Amino acid sequence: MKYIKTDISNGIGTITIDRPDALNAMNSEVVLELAHAFQSCINNESVGVLILTGTGEKAFVAGADIKSMQKMNPEQALEFGKTGQNMTKVIENSPKPVIAAVNGFALGGGCEIALACHIRVASENAQFAQPEVHLGIIPGWGGTQRLPKLVGQGEAIEMIVSGKMVSAEKALQIGLVNAVVSLDHLMKTVQGIAEAILRNGPESIALSLECIRRSSELTLVEGLDFEVKSFSHLFETAETKEGLTAFVEKRHPKFRV
Repeated sequence: MKYIKTDISNGIGTITIDRPDALNAMNSEVVLELAHAFQSCINNESVGVLILTGTGEKAFVAGADIKSMQKMNPEQALEFGKTGQNMTKVIENSPKPVIAAVNGFALGGGCEIALACHIRVASENAQFAQPEVHLGIIPGWGGTQRLPKLVGQGEAIEMIVSGKMVSAEKALQIGLVNAVVSLDHLMKTVQGIAEAILRNGPESIALSLECIRRSSELTLVEGLDFEVKSFSHLFETAETKEGLTAFVEKRHPKFRV
């Protein structure tokens, strides 16, 4: 791939957006490559957790490529928006946890990509924004939908209609990120989270993620029903039998070959 690097090691797939000359800004080619890289790692049985980051120390993703957007008509903008939304849905719907290592600017589409990830860890120099209104447009890759669910409607509205920049510390305060660490410790921190996840059962992880996703789509009664059926389903799997037996036998379970 031209703009995406993928490294797989010890069950962790690290995907890096590699367009530093443009602060890792996203055009259609980068979007399609990123979606393909994620799908390949999801399909790879040796991968249990995914980490997403950007090349360099300045930007995770500085947004969509404005120069390419300037030339779009409404039909082309619709196609670009759908392509971006499809990419974020691949990330969000991954049965394998996705951790965003946000190393700098996460603006516009970059913020929306981070929102689609399951866990977000930011470096101290990270900044988040949905600044589309500065350009006379709106977020088109899920910002108006995912941001309110994560930080609450009030904070989301202020970010979106003002286009203001949010520091890493403010992002932590409002629940936009899980943790803030120094840039030097960012990858070590997210790798530690990934390693902790890998010690757990992959089927139970995937079902947990699906239950959480469905919680925003279902009523409480429907969600509880889906949860308890998922809970009971696992009792016919080798994974659950191993986990319960290992606990009784006072040993570490062997979930992954």
